[in-house]
Amino acid sequence: MLTPEPADSIRMLHPERGHRRQPKIVRMSDVQRESIRWIWNGYLARGKLHTLEGDPGIGKSTVLIDWAARITTGKPWPDGQPGCEPGNVVIMSAEDGVADSLRGRCDAAGADLARIVTMPGMTDTDPVTGEETEDLPVLPDDIDHIRETLLAEQATLLVIDPLMNHLASTINSNNDQQVRRALTPLVRAAEATGTAVIIVRHHNKGDSDKAMYRGGGSIGIIGLARLGYTVARHPDDPANPHRAVVAGIKANIAPMPASLAYHLVGDQTHECARIEWEGPVDYTANDLLRAPTTPASRDKTTQWLLDYLDDHDGHAPFEEILDAAKTAGISERALRRARDRGKVTSGRSGFPARAVWYAPGVTDTTTDDDPSSATHLTLAEQAELNPQNTQFGHPPDP
Repeated sequence: MLTPEPADSIRMLHPERGHRRQPKIVRMSDVQRESIRWIWNGYLARGKLHTLEGDPGIGKSTVLIDWAARITTGKPWPDGQPGCEPGNVVIMSAEDGVADSLRGRCDAAGADLARIVTMPGMTDTDPVTGEETEDLPVLPDDIDHIRETLLAEQATLLVIDPLMNHLASTINSNNDQQVRRALTPLVRAAEATGTAVIIVRHHNKGDSDKAMYRGGGSIGIIGLARLGYTVARHPDDPANPHRAVVAGIKANIAPMPASLAYHLVGDQTHECARIEWEGPVDYTANDLLRAPTTPASRDKTTQWLLDYLDDHDGHAPFEEILDAAKTAGISERALRRARDRGKVTSGRSGFPARAVWYAPGVTDTTTDDDPSSATHLTLAEQAELNPQNTQFGHPPDP
């Protein structure tokens, strides 16, 4: 067996490789351990990529202006934690005007305006005509300019709002490899400058209640982020478009932080909205995206399932429900999601035991006099009772 050569020996034995691409070797014993540098403990960290996601009009940009204002002034954070040392903020915004939107929001949030700069465009001069042009800074093309700006401003926070407008036209936002290639230089710039970076994106048009998969574009975006948040209407007040909750989607470097409720209030002086925080709430990100189950707001599949159970005395064998659903043009995947949204429960009943679904509030009449009865279940019924067992062809929903 060949003994691997130390990296230094390889470079000594093969000097001709000096001009070629070489691996960078870091021995862990030579690494000085560092602690996470928190700006807002548990929520915002220096040198890390964060995401903030939500539907249009929910107040994402206003939330970030509120956070930026607290950074510039050192005011306490929305959960009551002490504020940070005052720092500078860089904002790249493609959807809001600097004079008629951003300035007013910063004023309304009580920001130190001298500590906030915007980067609304990149200018260039045509060498032939001398005409000056301007377009948005994009990733990865303009990362050197972005990094230089962060260094020059000694920025504590960079906001990119929204990300999709700041991706180069050559980047397919749904292609994981291309997105990672575009954002990795941004991650490196955050690390090098010690700047917390927050990228904003809208929710996609899917109906999943798994928050991890609701952000627009590739899953690689949230994959690169160390902390991620979603913003959605407050479950206690779903008809109110001005009341919402910020909840964690992902936390790789800390425990998942508490969700925080807020509402938007009009600021007549500055002709804009501002944030008033209500404090921590118990809802998770998945809770926020779960469809309400009041009759007026149920989707058609959920309503179909609940009507079917109601017509069958509140419970029915799973296989019978599945057959009826397929006849109605409903897939098994959609049926299972409707079960979750409709708070339908499942159990087993009879001998041989059969998988049964129960309408909300209907008592499960399961008896387990013969534990071995599960062996008499059909394959689909065994999968229903044991969704983690993928050998029956019914893996749990992603």
